[in-house]
Amino acid sequence: MLDSVEPLSSDDPQRIGRYAVLGRLGAGGMGRVYLGRSPGGLPVAVKVIHARFARDERFRARFRQEVTAARAVSGAFTAPVVDAELDGESPWLVTAYVPGPSLEQAVRTYGPFTVEAASALGAALAEAVGAIHRAGVVHRDLKPGNVLLGPDGPLVIDFGIAYAAEAAGLTRAGSVMGTPGYMPPEQAAGEKVGPPGDVFALGAVLTFAATGVGPYGQANAAALLYRVVHEPPRLGSVPGPLRDVVAACLARDPAARPAPDRLLRELAAAPSGTDWLPAAVAAEIGRREEATARLTAPRGVR
Repeated sequence: MLDSVEPLSSDDPQRIGRYAVLGRLGAGGMGRVYLGRSPGGLPVAVKVIHARFARDERFRARFRQEVTAARAVSGAFTAPVVDAELDGESPWLVTAYVPGPSLEQAVRTYGPFTVEAASALGAALAEAVGAIHRAGVVHRDLKPGNVLLGPDGPLVIDFGIAYAAEAAGLTRAGSVMGTPGYMPPEQAAGEKVGPPGDVFALGAVLTFAATGVGPYGQANAAALLYRVVHEPPRLGSVPGPLRDVVAACLARDPAARPAPDRLLRELAAAPSGTDWLPAAVAAEIGRREEATARLTAPRGVR
């Protein structure tokens, strides 16, 4: 098995729709994610929604809307939604599988990116966020764990989907959807979040990529929420060439944050392949790509 893929347990399905299930990629608040193989032999990620959400008709209606919108997103740096079953007993959706670590895993394992690599990453994220917004979607949870580093460049995942639970009223009273330390002040305060909220999160993600720590430091969720609402971001360790861009993204006033197109003009060219990454990260992506090819090959061809 890949080091990022766990073996299936007795309660995991062997097939989901048309897709053979090969292993478990992880689990979160919304459901379980599996590595699958398409009928044509391509690796895919299959997300199956938890039963507690699936039983709620309000969630199903909102989830259907969000998935329909997400399928309209088309960008070089977004992981496309390629299939979905929204009306069955257990709703699921399928996205392209990225055989590489998340930005969070890469930075925690190998250290912060150089300013050049962080700037290239920022350009890719700006292009991804722009594509998401043009499709009428707001991500609402852009964070290092939702940026995957693959053989063809970074890809943003999970855009708009988690909002279905919040919009359907299935979150705990007083809770805030999103990730403390990366969500904008308006989201932390429980207010409406629009496209500028994703730009704020982009600045926070770039801070993490360049320094290894988010712009509000390390603390429990309550402390991070307080800091993002009441304190300025901590940007002293962000390299000079990136600091002005990051500070603009992290403006407290959503109207003062730059649009993704402006960020593209101020950052380096968006990356392709893995040459822009630290050598150790590029090597890990290569190993994962080879292992994925072996794992997803039909029996007798491995």
